[in-house]
Amino acid sequence: MTTTRRAVLAGSAAVATGALLGTSEARAQPRPGARPKPTVVLVHGAFADSSGWNDVSARLIRENYPVIAPANPLRSVATDSAYLASVLATLSGPIVLAAHSYGGIVITNAATGNPNVKALVYVAAFAPDEGESLLQLQTKYPGSKLDEAALDFRPYGDGLVDGYIKKGVFHDVFAKDVPRAATDLMQAGQRPADTRTLGEPSGAPAWKAIPSYYLVARNDQVLPVAAQRFMARRAGSRVHEVGASHVAMISQAAVTADLIKSAAR
Repeated sequence: MTTTRRAVLAGSAAVATGALLGTSEARAQPRPGARPKPTVVLVHGAFADSSGWNDVSARLIRENYPVIAPANPLRSVATDSAYLASVLATLSGPIVLAAHSYGGIVITNAATGNPNVKALVYVAAFAPDEGESLLQLQTKYPGSKLDEAALDFRPYGDGLVDGYIKKGVFHDVFAKDVPRAATDLMQAGQRPADTRTLGEPSGAPAWKAIPSYYLVARNDQVLPVAAQRFMARRAGSRVHEVGASHVAMISQAAVTADLIKSAAR
Protein backbone atom coordinates (compact mmCIF):
# COMPACT_ATOMS: atom_id res chain seq x y z
CA MET A 1 0.00 0.00 0.00
CA THR A 2 1.40 3.38 -0.99
CA THR A 3 1.98 6.17 1.50
CA THR A 4 -0.66 8.30 -0.21
CA ARG A 5 -3.32 5.57 -0.01
CA ARG A 6 -2.58 4.97 3.69
CA ALA A 7 -3.03 8.69 4.36
CA VAL A 8 -6.38 8.74 2.53
CA LEU A 9 -7.65 5.69 4.45
CA ALA A 10 -6.54 7.16 7.78
CA GLY A 11 -8.36 10.39 7.02
CA SER A 12 -11.53 8.49 6.03
CA ALA A 13 -11.40 6.49 9.26
CA ALA A 14 -11.12 9.67 11.30
CA VAL A 15 -14.16 11.14 9.55
CA ALA A 16 -16.15 7.92 10.08
CA THR A 17 -15.23 7.79 13.76
CA GLY A 18 -16.35 11.39 14.21
CA ALA A 19 -19.66 10.59 12.53
CA LEU A 20 -20.22 7.57 14.79
CA LEU A 21 -19.38 9.47 17.98
CA GLY A 22 -21.34 12.54 17.00
CA THR A 23 -20.38 16.02 18.09
CA SER A 24 -20.92 15.65 21.85
CA GLU A 25 -17.20 15.54 22.55
CA ALA A 26 -16.66 18.70 20.57
CA ARG A 27 -19.50 20.42 22.41
CA ALA A 28 -18.02 19.42 25.76
CA GLN A 29 -14.87 21.41 25.00
CA PRO A 30 -15.08 25.06 26.11
CA ARG A 31 -15.14 27.57 23.30
CA PRO A 32 -11.92 29.54 22.87
CA GLY A 33 -12.18 32.69 24.96
CA ALA A 34 -15.30 31.49 26.83
CA ARG A 35 -15.50 32.57 30.45
CA PRO A 36 -15.43 29.78 33.06
CA LYS A 37 -18.72 29.19 34.83
CA PRO A 38 -18.87 30.49 38.39
CA THR A 39 -18.79 28.11 41.32
CA VAL A 40 -22.26 27.77 42.82
CA VAL A 41 -22.27 27.49 46.61
CA LEU A 42 -25.55 26.17 48.05
CA VAL A 43 -26.27 26.90 51.72
CA HIS A 44 -28.99 25.04 53.62
CA GLY A 45 -31.01 26.41 56.50
CA ALA A 46 -32.23 25.13 59.84
CA PHE A 47 -34.09 21.81 60.23
CA ALA A 48 -32.40 20.61 57.03
CA ASP A 49 -29.06 19.59 55.55
CA SER A 50 -27.26 19.86 52.23
CA SER A 51 -29.28 17.00 50.72
CA GLY A 52 -32.18 19.41 50.32
CA TRP A 53 -30.23 20.88 47.40
CA ASN A 54 -29.66 17.52 45.67
CA ASP A 55 -32.07 18.02 42.76
CA VAL A 56 -30.84 21.56 42.16
CA SER A 57 -27.22 20.41 42.35
CA ALA A 58 -27.84 17.63 39.84
CA ARG A 59 -29.31 20.07 37.33
CA LEU A 60 -26.40 22.48 37.71
CA ILE A 61 -23.76 19.75 37.55
CA ARG A 62 -25.28 18.41 34.32
CA GLU A 63 -24.61 21.83 32.81
CA ASN A 64 -21.01 21.80 34.03
CA TYR A 65 -21.34 24.28 36.88
CA PRO A 66 -18.87 23.65 39.71
CA VAL A 67 -21.08 23.08 42.78
CA ILE A 68 -20.38 22.87 46.49
CA ALA A 69 -23.03 22.47 49.20
CA PRO A 70 -21.20 22.83 52.53
CA ALA A 71 -22.63 21.87 55.91
CA ASN A 72 -24.05 24.89 57.73
CA PRO A 73 -23.14 24.46 61.43
CA LEU A 74 -26.41 26.07 62.70
CA ARG A 75 -24.73 27.20 65.93
CA SER A 76 -24.95 31.00 65.73
CA VAL A 77 -25.19 33.67 63.06
CA ALA A 78 -21.64 34.87 63.72
CA THR A 79 -20.15 31.38 63.89
CA ASP A 80 -21.96 30.09 60.82
CA SER A 81 -21.15 33.19 58.77
CA ALA A 82 -17.47 32.99 59.70
CA TYR A 83 -17.41 29.32 58.77
CA LEU A 84 -18.96 29.94 55.36
CA ALA A 85 -16.63 32.87 54.75
CA SER A 86 -13.68 30.54 55.39
CA VAL A 87 -15.06 28.09 52.82
CA LEU A 88 -15.50 30.85 50.26
CA ALA A 89 -11.93 31.97 50.84
CA THR A 90 -10.71 28.62 49.48
CA LEU A 91 -12.47 29.12 46.14
CA SER A 92 -10.91 30.93 43.22
CA GLY A 93 -12.82 32.69 40.50
CA PRO A 94 -16.40 34.00 40.51
CA ILE A 95 -18.93 32.63 42.99
CA VAL A 96 -22.73 32.58 43.08
CA LEU A 97 -24.11 32.09 46.59
CA ALA A 98 -27.59 30.57 46.97
CA ALA A 99 -29.31 30.06 50.30
CA HIS A 100 -32.50 28.67 51.75
CA SER A 101 -34.28 29.98 54.85
CA TYR A 102 -31.84 30.62 57.73
CA GLY A 103 -29.02 30.20 55.22
CA GLY A 104 -30.01 33.63 53.90
CA ILE A 105 -28.74 35.45 56.98
CA VAL A 106 -25.54 33.43 56.71
CA ILE A 107 -24.76 34.41 53.11
CA THR A 108 -25.81 37.99 53.83
CA ASN A 109 -22.94 38.19 56.32
CA ALA A 110 -20.41 35.75 54.83
CA ALA A 111 -20.28 37.41 51.40
CA THR A 112 -19.54 40.89 52.70
CA GLY A 113 -16.12 42.01 51.52
CA ASN A 114 -15.49 39.01 49.24
CA PRO A 115 -14.92 40.36 45.71
CA ASN A 116 -15.36 36.88 44.17
CA VAL A 117 -19.05 36.71 45.12
CA LYS A 118 -20.87 38.06 42.08
CA ALA A 119 -24.50 37.26 42.96
CA LEU A 120 -26.70 36.23 45.88
CA VAL A 121 -29.76 34.02 45.42
CA TYR A 122 -32.33 33.86 48.23
CA VAL A 123 -34.77 30.93 48.14
CA ALA A 124 -37.57 31.62 50.64
CA ALA A 125 -34.69 32.96 52.70
CA PHE A 126 -33.96 35.67 55.24
CA ALA A 127 -32.26 38.75 53.79
CA PRO A 128 -31.84 40.95 56.87
CA ASP A 129 -30.53 44.46 57.13
CA GLU A 130 -27.91 45.36 59.71
CA GLY A 131 -29.16 44.86 63.26
CA GLU A 132 -32.21 42.78 62.30
CA SER A 133 -32.82 39.28 63.66
CA LEU A 134 -34.60 36.26 62.25
CA LEU A 135 -37.38 36.56 64.82
CA GLN A 136 -38.03 40.18 63.88
CA LEU A 137 -38.42 39.31 60.22
CA GLN A 138 -40.41 36.11 60.76
CA THR A 139 -42.96 37.93 62.91
CA LYS A 140 -43.02 41.22 60.99
CA TYR A 141 -46.06 39.96 59.10
CA PRO A 142 -48.69 37.40 60.19
CA GLY A 143 -48.83 33.89 58.80
CA SER A 144 -45.93 31.86 60.16
CA LYS A 145 -46.92 28.55 61.73
CA LEU A 146 -43.44 27.80 63.01
CA ASP A 147 -43.90 28.90 66.60
CA GLU A 148 -42.84 27.46 69.95
CA ALA A 149 -45.72 24.98 69.90
CA ALA A 150 -44.34 23.49 66.65
CA LEU A 151 -40.89 22.86 68.11
CA ASP A 152 -39.21 20.34 70.37
CA PHE A 153 -36.44 21.82 72.54
CA ARG A 154 -33.45 19.74 73.59
CA PRO A 155 -30.83 21.23 75.93
CA TYR A 156 -27.17 20.58 75.24
CA GLY A 157 -23.99 21.92 76.81
CA ASP A 158 -24.13 24.67 79.42
CA GLY A 159 -27.42 26.52 79.03
CA LEU A 160 -27.63 25.86 75.30
CA VAL A 161 -30.78 24.63 73.54
CA ASP A 162 -31.47 23.16 70.12
CA GLY A 163 -34.82 23.40 68.36
CA TYR A 164 -36.38 20.69 66.18
CA ILE A 165 -39.67 20.74 64.26
CA LYS A 166 -42.11 18.24 65.73
CA LYS A 167 -42.99 15.22 63.65
CA GLY A 168 -46.71 15.96 63.80
CA VAL A 169 -46.38 19.32 62.05
CA PHE A 170 -43.24 18.92 59.94
CA HIS A 171 -45.01 18.03 56.70
CA ASP A 172 -47.76 20.66 56.82
CA VAL A 173 -45.64 23.53 58.13
CA PHE A 174 -42.26 22.92 56.49
CA ALA A 175 -42.83 20.98 53.27
CA LYS A 176 -46.49 20.48 52.43
CA ASP A 177 -45.89 20.03 48.69
CA VAL A 178 -43.38 17.20 49.22
CA PRO A 179 -44.62 13.58 49.56
CA ARG A 180 -45.10 12.57 53.16
CA ALA A 181 -42.80 9.56 52.80
CA ALA A 182 -40.01 11.99 51.94
CA THR A 183 -40.85 14.47 54.69
CA ASP A 184 -40.88 11.68 57.28
CA LEU A 185 -37.24 11.04 56.39
CA MET A 186 -36.47 14.76 56.35
CA GLN A 187 -37.98 15.15 59.81
CA ALA A 188 -36.10 12.19 61.24
CA GLY A 189 -32.78 13.45 59.91
CA GLN A 190 -33.29 17.18 60.43
CA ARG A 191 -30.35 19.16 61.78
CA PRO A 192 -31.42 21.38 64.67
CA ALA A 193 -30.59 25.04 65.10
CA ASP A 194 -29.32 26.59 68.29
CA THR A 195 -32.16 28.79 69.53
CA ARG A 196 -29.72 31.70 69.95
CA THR A 197 -29.82 32.18 66.18
CA LEU A 198 -33.38 33.54 66.43
CA GLY A 199 -32.49 36.73 68.26
CA GLU A 200 -28.93 37.33 67.06
CA PRO A 201 -28.57 40.58 65.07
CA SER A 202 -27.21 40.50 61.54
CA GLY A 203 -24.21 42.49 60.39
CA ALA A 204 -23.68 44.73 57.38
CA PRO A 205 -25.60 43.12 54.49
CA ALA A 206 -23.81 41.96 51.38
CA TRP A 207 -26.90 42.59 49.27
CA LYS A 208 -26.21 46.33 49.42
CA ALA A 209 -23.15 45.81 47.24
CA ILE A 210 -23.82 42.51 45.43
CA PRO A 211 -26.69 41.88 42.95
CA SER A 212 -29.37 39.61 44.37
CA TYR A 213 -32.15 37.37 43.19
CA TYR A 214 -35.11 36.16 45.23
CA LEU A 215 -37.38 33.14 44.77
CA VAL A 216 -40.57 33.90 46.67
CA ALA A 217 -42.54 30.86 47.88
CA ARG A 218 -46.17 31.93 47.93
CA ASN A 219 -47.43 29.02 50.06
CA ASP A 220 -44.72 29.27 52.71
CA GLN A 221 -45.94 28.49 56.24
CA VAL A 222 -42.58 29.27 57.88
CA LEU A 223 -41.52 32.64 56.46
CA PRO A 224 -44.64 34.62 55.45
CA VAL A 225 -44.81 35.56 51.80
CA ALA A 226 -45.28 39.23 52.76
CA ALA A 227 -41.95 39.15 54.60
CA GLN A 228 -40.24 37.57 51.60
CA ARG A 229 -41.60 40.23 49.27
CA PHE A 230 -40.58 42.98 51.69
CA MET A 231 -36.98 41.73 51.94
CA ALA A 232 -36.68 41.15 48.20
CA ARG A 233 -37.99 44.64 47.40
CA ARG A 234 -35.72 46.28 49.96
CA ALA A 235 -32.65 44.47 48.62
CA GLY A 236 -33.51 45.44 45.05
CA SER A 237 -33.59 41.75 44.11
CA ARG A 238 -34.76 40.36 40.82
CA VAL A 239 -37.83 38.45 41.95
CA HIS A 240 -39.50 35.28 40.74
CA GLU A 241 -42.55 33.89 42.54
CA VAL A 242 -43.61 30.27 42.64
CA GLY A 243 -46.49 28.35 44.25
CA ALA A 244 -44.40 26.36 46.71
CA SER A 245 -43.98 25.55 50.38
CA HIS A 246 -40.97 26.71 52.38
CA VAL A 247 -38.73 24.12 50.68
CA ALA A 248 -39.08 25.55 47.17
CA MET A 249 -35.64 24.21 46.20
CA ILE A 250 -37.04 20.68 46.66
CA SER A 251 -40.57 20.97 45.27
CA GLN A 252 -39.57 23.42 42.52
CA ALA A 253 -36.01 22.33 41.79
CA ALA A 254 -36.13 23.23 38.09
CA VAL A 255 -37.34 26.77 38.78
CA THR A 256 -34.73 27.20 41.51
CA ALA A 257 -31.91 25.96 39.27
CA ASP A 258 -33.04 28.27 36.46
CA LEU A 259 -32.94 31.28 38.79
CA ILE A 260 -29.44 30.36 39.93
CA LYS A 261 -28.33 30.01 36.30
CA SER A 262 -29.78 33.46 35.57
CA ALA A 263 -27.72 34.85 38.43
CA ALA A 264 -24.65 33.01 37.12
CA ARG A 265 -25.04 34.57 33.68
